[in-house]
Amino acid sequence: MKRLGMPASDDTIIRHLKRRMAAFGAKTTVRVAGIDDWAWRKGCRYGTVIVDLERREVIDILRDRSASGTAEWLRRHPELEVVSRDRCGLYAQGVREGAPQARQVADRFHLLQNLRETIEMQLSRSGRPTGRALLPEAEDEVEGAATTVSLQPRSNQVAEHRDLTRQAQRRSRQAIFAEVKALRDKGMPFNAIAKKTGYDRRSIKSWLQHDEPPPRRARTPTPCSPNYFWDYLSQRWAAGCVHGRVLFDEIKLRGYAGSFSHLARFLAKWRRPKSKAAPSIPVIVPFPAKAETQAIDPTTGWLISPIIAAALCIKPRGLLTSAQAAKIAALKSASSDFTAMRQLAMRFRGLLRNKDTGKFDDWLTDAHQSGLYAMQRFVRTLRRDIDAVRNALKESWSSGQTEGQVNRLKTLKRAM
Repeated sequence: MKRLGMPASDDTIIRHLKRRMAAFGAKTTVRVAGIDDWAWRKGCRYGTVIVDLERREVIDILRDRSASGTAEWLRRHPELEVVSRDRCGLYAQGVREGAPQARQVADRFHLLQNLRETIEMQLSRSGRPTGRALLPEAEDEVEGAATTVSLQPRSNQVAEHRDLTRQAQRRSRQAIFAEVKALRDKGMPFNAIAKKTGYDRRSIKSWLQHDEPPPRRARTPTPCSPNYFWDYLSQRWAAGCVHGRVLFDEIKLRGYAGSFSHLARFLAKWRRPKSKAAPSIPVIVPFPAKAETQAIDPTTGWLISPIIAAALCIKPRGLLTSAQAAKIAALKSASSDFTAMRQLAMRFRGLLRNKDTGKFDDWLTDAHQSGLYAMQRFVRTLRRDIDAVRNALKESWSSGQTEGQVNRLKTLKRAM
């Protein structure tokens, strides 16, 4: 014990262990459980932690993060009545298979987090004044011209959303590049330009060496990326093998460590020119070459990024500082989408706080009919997990204690 730095005798340690084991044996049934993942090694290998929310103690740790492993553990505890979890689909499936009698409760914090990410996604379509490098141009995109978009299924809506986001990023970066050039032409030094625009001095100096915004730097491919196997995939594709699962199995044998969905997105770019879309009613959607009105921070004079705007959008007015209230006013005057999403976000927070299930269906209908793609997508994800979301409005259980135990585990790992 002295080597571990514990100022206690052996007898004291044994006595505490026996008392702990006796208390655990006195109550082996688990009525309310919380499930979450934790990292054996961050980014590489994950396990599952299960917490008894009534006793506020960890009762088991599983070696993997999978639906089958979770279901197997739950089958050994038929007395379970409530399972609180985040929005992870693996755990939802595991609970359905292993404990169909238990009520699943979606964590309210994660619901608000998903809503914030949804709002950020929608605002990114109007421009990203964050200085990020742009994605490659879409093949069917023509800047400043009218583009034909078909009324097609959800997959095409997702592709349209991504194209709109790419165009917004491109327009935003072009506008920033033009502003930096104009300030430099006026004789303003690099430090002054950096202070005025909020961008790094080295980035500004690099940009001014070009006549156009420099292309994005491609990341070095790793075995987790299909780009790492580009030569092999292109040869197999030219040979006529266009089945994603076959290619996935082949590059898996060559060391591919990524997912099938990542490969499917990679291959979608090769399928697009050969795909023959079903005939549909064409709708002319003008893509303006000029960016929409951007919200300006009245304090600094800088553009408000979608990340900051999304965080402010879900924050109640009573918790806002005067500077944040001024930003929200600027965002409302610049974007009607932001105004509509803030109204929906405040209503959603009210439903979670007041546990009002009667108005939840009305909120889902209004969000779906708002005309905002990201909000419609958020509603679809809620409806896929509707029972757990409804239980979150009625039940008092949450994953707060589970997250606390995971954080305690992280602290112990860092201390070791």
